[in-house]
Amino acid sequence: MGTLVAVVYKDQSTANAALAKLRDLSSQYLIELEDAVIVTKNQNGKIQLHQAVNLTAAGATSGAFWGMLIGLIFFIPIGGLVIGAIMGALGGKLSDYGIDDNFAKQVSSKLEPGKAVLFLMVRKVTTDKVLPEMAQFGGEILQTNLDADAEARIQAALDADSPSAVSE
Repeated sequence: MGTLVAVVYKDQSTANAALAKLRDLSSQYLIELEDAVIVTKNQNGKIQLHQAVNLTAAGATSGAFWGMLIGLIFFIPIGGLVIGAIMGALGGKLSDYGIDDNFAKQVSSKLEPGKAVLFLMVRKVTTDKVLPEMAQFGGEILQTNLDADAEARIQAALDADSPSAVSE
């Protein structure tokens, strides 16, 4: 099981920039993300989830490949491709991977309109290299499954260099 961290940012663009930085750090093998979700609340109070992984598209691609492969065996490659893509897309849409959507919505229910929460499920992290990189985005820890000391160290790192803290 991974480590869950939910960080509140001042807006969605800051949360998107933080996620982009985490993806860059992932390409450097400094962090291994299992899942990421950005949750926003608009001015009308509606909560929106922005998944980092499009499971419908991934399912359709995988289903199309396997459908075509099986279709080749039975001499109907196009039919297999279409049926496989449809079934894969349906399976991807119905599956929930990583961070539970209902959990993310429940935790974000008290979020102020305009702000965003970045939910991360982390498998591995090189903390001493990742935290200084993430400090530029600021943020406030909303929830983790870490002990109190680890959570306090993360919050201190986020507070250290952030010129635009969430509490503005």
